[in-house]
Amino acid sequence: MRGIELSREYYELYGAPMIHSRFPELEGVLAVGLCGVGSECFGFDDDVSRDHDFDPGFCIFVPDGVDRADVFKLERAYSSLPREFRGLSRAMIAPAGGSRRGVIMQSDFFMSRTGHADGVMTAREWLRVPEHYIAEAVNGVVFRDDAGVFTKRRLYLQNVPDDVTKKRLAGHLLLMSQSGEYNYPRQIARGETASAQLAAIEFVRHASGVCFCASRVPMPFYKWAPRAFSLLPEPFSSLYDTLEFLISSDNDPKTAKLKSELIADVCVRILGELRALDFTRADSVQRAAFECNDSVRDADIRSLDILYGVD
Repeated sequence: MRGIELSREYYELYGAPMIHSRFPELEGVLAVGLCGVGSECFGFDDDVSRDHDFDPGFCIFVPDGVDRADVFKLERAYSSLPREFRGLSRAMIAPAGGSRRGVIMQSDFFMSRTGHADGVMTAREWLRVPEHYIAEAVNGVVFRDDAGVFTKRRLYLQNVPDDVTKKRLAGHLLLMSQSGEYNYPRQIARGETASAQLAAIEFVRHASGVCFCASRVPMPFYKWAPRAFSLLPEPFSSLYDTLEFLISSDNDPKTAKLKSELIADVCVRILGELRALDFTRADSVQRAAFECNDSVRDADIRSLDILYGVD
């Protein structure tokens, strides 16, 4: 059983009755679900995931208007729920808002990921928030949200402003070209296979960044990015095997020649899709980078360094 299914079953069996019987006045304002930190929140959990931080817990997201005394009582009630379920032990929790599961203030959840209690950001702020934080804010499943506020904030974070998308695309495209089209073959020519492999890794990282941006999907933390990449819409997801090969293969002369050809092919395929999506009309990755930057409407954002939105 996957973590989200386990959490939902535990909530429906124990959590929902607890809230209904002991906190009926809060039923209409609480949001409950499983999202945030952890492979299970992305649906990527497996047998290996069970060696740490894997339990049948769930999250109760509380709006700021709820009295702190009621928040404390809710935390105590959550703590009193059965500690064993389907052979798993529920993790100990910290005070309200301090755990991955349990009672979490909605404002704390969004503040920790965006720097704002309501998650609302300016374009410049969007560009400085790591994408994996946004991925944590919108992943998982909300089991109930009668007031709809928590869900509305998550939907807002799923709709990245166009200028932010274009600025990030510009940075990823430029670094994708620099690392793959330029640095990889140069380092191979020098016989520096270690730095060539680092260039290949940077190429894959930024090519992935382009694909996530163009798909309007926030890229999760690096260890989950490949799995998430394989779930992107076509034709981006079809690049998965090629990108995996680029970072997992050797750099002997024969393989390096193949990798250079594959890098060129990836560039052509990504550029073609960006043209189809009307992000660019350019005929090279580098030109597409500057064209994307030039298409940013906000002059202040456009004038920022082209790499401002990427790391």
